[in-house]
Amino acid sequence: MSKLWVLLKTDAMRGTLAYYLLFVCMGLGMGMLGPTLPSLAEQTQTRVGQLGSLFLAGSIGVVAGVMLGGRLFDRVRGHPALGVAQLISAASVLFVPLIPSFWLLMVVLAFKGAADGFINAGANTLLVWTHKDKSSPYMNGLHFFFGLGAFLAPFLVAQVVEIQGGYRWAYWALAALGALAALRLLTLKHSPQPQHTEQSSAEEGTRVYYPLVIAAALFLFFYVGAELAFSGWIYTYAFTLELANATLAAYLTSAFWLSFTIGRLISIPLAMRIAPQRMIGVALLGCLSILSVALVLPASSTLVWIMAPVLGFCMGPIWPSGFTLAGRSLKLTARVSGIILLGDSFGGMVLPWLVGQVLDVTGPQALIYLVFASLIFNLAAFVAILRFRQTAPDQAVVVSAS
Repeated sequence: MSKLWVLLKTDAMRGTLAYYLLFVCMGLGMGMLGPTLPSLAEQTQTRVGQLGSLFLAGSIGVVAGVMLGGRLFDRVRGHPALGVAQLISAASVLFVPLIPSFWLLMVVLAFKGAADGFINAGANTLLVWTHKDKSSPYMNGLHFFFGLGAFLAPFLVAQVVEIQGGYRWAYWALAALGALAALRLLTLKHSPQPQHTEQSSAEEGTRVYYPLVIAAALFLFFYVGAELAFSGWIYTYAFTLELANATLAAYLTSAFWLSFTIGRLISIPLAMRIAPQRMIGVALLGCLSILSVALVLPASSTLVWIMAPVLGFCMGPIWPSGFTLAGRSLKLTARVSGIILLGDSFGGMVLPWLVGQVLDVTGPQALIYLVFASLIFNLAAFVAILRFRQTAPDQAVVVSAS
């Protein structure tokens, strides 16, 4: 215990735990939007299907935040920058349940998305800089805490959804936690920096191997699109098809995020023993298998309660394993992490918005087809990464922004 206490008091672990708290807040914000869509529709006098544009607005903000983070984190102290971004995110959350205008709500969520995108780019990059070649289990841990927050969010909403205007308290509790996380980052004295060695200096000016970078970005694009589309719309899917009432539909979303979190938790020790490419292959096979069953069998309450947790468990390890695989294939700097994370940002923009548009036309059944198709393309991008890793020139490393 004394060794553990000494480890937790190091600058590296203080920073790591702060990043974990940021990702708890990010997961809470992500998991809270889906179950509160009907309440936000009533608040803004808007059709539920039209609220798919909220995902689009948030994702546009995320793209801007990732691009900004990719340019800044090589140049500024990371912890103060993360703290300021988290304050902006917390302030945005505070106002979400108070805004009667749909268009103004989109603007606020775009600002929150920009702050979250900046945090996403920064925390992932700073974690790699902190732990270097030993970052794999810490990366899985970081995204475990995202899943933990996303699991707790719909559970929190379910406790207050029956109260008149109760969903507002869920947002305000998140805003308070986000403010505390920001203050923690602002009080950390030391920020990790990229390594500058003679070898890295000699590599300045070498060219980026773009096929591998693009394949990694597409991998995140299709995975995140599937994850956010399913988690964001499974509540509406189950409720609209009368497979669950309002409270049970919120718990269904929690079941997805709980199994998602368990999958990431289990992947932390596995990451020390199993190559990320093997973990990704097994996880994708599980995702496609359960969705294939859902495509063949008619929708039922039993099936949706099996599908949601199984899909969540299998999805859990994919993102951190994919980013770790990219880190082992390329020289990650803040700039290149930002390029790859743009795939994450655009993925969160396109498919959740598309599901909302299709639901208005064809009905909620389209959710399963679109998520399945996205994961098929995710598999294709994964195969491309493996191929380009083998054919990449030895000197095709990613250089630091300057």
